[in-house]
Amino acid sequence: MIIAIILLPLIAGLISLMVPDRLKGVKEGIALFSTIIGLIIAALLFKQNIMFTIPWLGFGIDLSFRLYHFSAFILLAIAGFGAAISLYSVAFMWGKEKLNQFYAYFLLTVAFANGAVLANNLILMLFFWEGLLLTLFGMIIIGKKEAFKTAIKAFVIVGITDLCLMLGIALTGSLADTFTMSMISLPTSGLGALAFVLLMIGAIAKAGSMPFHSWIPDAALDAPLPFMAIMPAAIEKLLGIYFLTRISLDLFRLNPGSKISLLLMTIGALTILLAVMMALIQKDYKRLLSYHAISQVGYMILGIGTMVPAGIVGGLFHMINNALYKSCLFLSGGSVEKQTGTTDLSKLGGLGKQMPITFICFIVAAVSISGVPPFNGFFSKEMIYDGALERGWIFYLAAVLGSFFTAASFLKLGHAAYFGKSETANKTKEASWAILLPMIVIAGLCVLFGVYNPLPLHALIQPVLGAKLEGRDFAGLPTNAIIVLITLVVLAAAVLNHWFGVRRTGKGIGAADHIHYAPGLSQTYDLAEKRYFDPYDIGMKIANWLAKLLNAVDKAIDWIYEKLTVGVTFAFTSAIRWSHSGNVSTYVVWSLAGAAVAIIMVLIR
Repeated sequence: MIIAIILLPLIAGLISLMVPDRLKGVKEGIALFSTIIGLIIAALLFKQNIMFTIPWLGFGIDLSFRLYHFSAFILLAIAGFGAAISLYSVAFMWGKEKLNQFYAYFLLTVAFANGAVLANNLILMLFFWEGLLLTLFGMIIIGKKEAFKTAIKAFVIVGITDLCLMLGIALTGSLADTFTMSMISLPTSGLGALAFVLLMIGAIAKAGSMPFHSWIPDAALDAPLPFMAIMPAAIEKLLGIYFLTRISLDLFRLNPGSKISLLLMTIGALTILLAVMMALIQKDYKRLLSYHAISQVGYMILGIGTMVPAGIVGGLFHMINNALYKSCLFLSGGSVEKQTGTTDLSKLGGLGKQMPITFICFIVAAVSISGVPPFNGFFSKEMIYDGALERGWIFYLAAVLGSFFTAASFLKLGHAAYFGKSETANKTKEASWAILLPMIVIAGLCVLFGVYNPLPLHALIQPVLGAKLEGRDFAGLPTNAIIVLITLVVLAAAVLNHWFGVRRTGKGIGAADHIHYAPGLSQTYDLAEKRYFDPYDIGMKIANWLAKLLNAVDKAIDWIYEKLTVGVTFAFTSAIRWSHSGNVSTYVVWSLAGAAVAIIMVLIR
């Protein structure tokens, strides 16, 4: 069954690629069938422990797979999201072009993700990991006409970080004298620290962390919407955080007080704040959600980086919670786009009455991501707060500020899209059930995982840590009442901030304008919107300058060889021709001059 859960979507994807678009329903049926069967297999594999190895390429590179609680949990999550989003895609993508490519890339993504999770050999994992880079490129490029540049951008950014991952794997294998993941346990000192950082770059880049994030907001506008729900919102978060957890807990001996732990927490805190501040000012439904997809991964990295039980459990719980509510939010955005033809918030409004089910699903997901009790996001964030506070108040402050701006931006998004009035609102109808059903199921899980959090914590999250839990159980209500009280105050402050912004501008879309155009922030936001802080654009500018410099050097070398050398040679030969005129008296003068110079040199010595 382990081989089947990889081969089934792989073969289904290749078959979908060969099915012409004129055959309606065939590709959709293949996708639904293969993802539902995959979900059944993942459910049957859950809670099983299987490990097997088959000789493959030699040099320690074996076809080695390991199924244990953590990998089985991630496998089940991938299968669940794959089945839900394949159903959603049937309705959303119907009638669009290049459907054979879309479903092929979609199913291959599921196959490669399953392989990466099950792989117990770093080289084997890298094989599947790099396969995802190809499907990422493919799913973006079949979007809008402008999607080619975004696909190239994503390919370059992820490709560079994957190169770091390759170097990290090579160094890790050299230090451990094996590529078998279950047999590696290295210290985070010396070359071990370098190996960890290189692997960490690959993991957090896959999860969408800063500074490897800038392709995601562009893809939100250019790529097909189901891509955003399955990749940045779900599979990439699951894979990136899964691998980060593996290297932090298993492959390396990471301690709470280490510099590596501090590095992870710093990256997490900065990702939370910088991304959510960008989300706050967005005027497009999908682009706003894309920045939150980046911001929320910061909470996961911060929680795992604390290396204390509360933080790690909170980070892993937030991983699955984020995949749930973020997918639901993107699916709600797709529902709005499908029914109205736009995600521009300035053109939306009043959809709450016209699309009540989409609106309710949006509300559930929005309060979940904002950390409102008793929804799932509240409980995972409280654990992360607890772990962050244990490591330092500055990290706790960053996490709490992130929650304030998250709530503020979703109040703005909900107000702009679902309240007020617009020209198209009265003509809009609710989406079809194929679009609504996945949203309803995911929204229901957001409620269930909050109201009855022992279910995900006991069945999915806490067994991952085992003895590292130190006998603690984090299910039920948070134990730190002061942190909960501060959270409620922060959420109330976000509501007051929204009320002030709406009253000041008279519209929901302007609810954050007083922050956007505040002195100091306004200039910074302008620079950010013009991509002055985009690492990719900075790199491209440096590459352009370097290209111009090298071009100038190349031209200078050409000038030396083609102009200067030829000119000097011509002048020299002309001088020789002039000096050797054939006149005897001229030769006598040259001979006497030479003799005089020789006599002077002798006398000087």
